[in-house]
This record gives sequence, C-alpha cells and structure tokens, in this order.
Amino acid sequence: MVSENAEKRCWWCGDDALYVAYHDEEWGVPVHDDRVWFEMLTLEFFQAGLSWITILKKRENFRRAFDSFDVQKVAKYTQKKEEKLVLDAGIIRHRGKIQSAISNAQCFIALAEEFGSFDKYVWRFTDGIALRSPTDLTREEIPTTSPESQALSKDLKKRGFRFMGPTICYALMQSCGMVDDHTLGCFKYVER
Repeated sequence: MVSENAEKRCWWCGDDALYVAYHDEEWGVPVHDDRVWFEMLTLEFFQAGLSWITILKKRENFRRAFDSFDVQKVAKYTQKKEEKLVLDAGIIRHRGKIQSAISNAQCFIALAEEFGSFDKYVWRFTDGIALRSPTDLTREEIPTTSPESQALSKDLKKRGFRFMGPTICYALMQSCGMVDDHTLGCFKYVER
C-alpha cells in the first residue's frame, strides 16, 4: 500500500513503486523476526556495488532461489546448489556472494543458538532501541556508517561472516529499524 503523502518522502525513493512501497512499509521499521533478518542481511550484501532498486526488482527471485531465506536450508546448500544459483539469471550471479550467503547462514545459525536468536544478538548493538540523529537529517547528512555499525561489522567478521563491512551493516541497521534516518520533511519523520 502506497501512502497518500507521495510528495513527502525521503528523497532517495523517488516515484518508483517498488522504492515507495519499501520506504513506506519496511525501511526503518524495527525487525524482530530471524527469517527477515537473514533475508535483509543477505540482500544487503548482494546489493554491494549495485543500486538497491536492482535488489528490489530481483527480490522475489532471491526468495525463490534461496528457499524463502530459510536459514536452515541455505546453510545446507551443496556445491550443486551453488552452481545452480550461479546460473540463475533472476538473481545476482556473483559466486563470492552466493558462497557467502551459504557460509553466513551457517554462522547465523551458530550465533542464534548462542544468543537465543539473531534478533537478541543484533539489537544489543543499539541497546534495544532505534538510534536517531540528535539533529534533523537532510539528504547531505545521512551517514553511511556509525560506531555501532563498525562494532557490528567487527563482531560479525570475528564470527566468520563475510561481506559484512561497516557500510553494509549500517544499511542493514537502517533497513531493519535499528537506525531511524527518515529525513526532515518525510511523512515518516518523527520529531526529535
């Protein structure tokens, strides 16, 4: 469902229906479901070097190709499944990222077992609250990293995750509501 406030959104979503729906319904909304966490974590690193709209346009293909981001299934993918994914034109066919999705699934499971869930683990980096800039954000002021995303990246890498640099972690934190970066003038912007 697209909001009636079409003229008052964050600048980056423009008027593309996929972007608008993503902005209005997902971006910045706190996530507490491990399946969604695994999907967003995977999509964020597949996006590296590409535009987010490319990922949104291929999202349903990713869901099909990666068994609806069932982390237990992805963790057990074989070389044969990897080869099938490399040939799937519906997704980003980057072998390193495909291999990372599989190994990250294995790390994700281990981490979720250690903390009770990935959700419990990841929200520790913001003390369980959505972080917000102390000032009104404009287009030029949206950061690409933060001390929290740097700490998350460092910890994920230490635990064996791949393609999880501070910028990717910050984008993950934005997309999953750990950071609220809606800009001044956006209908989702909340007074600070």
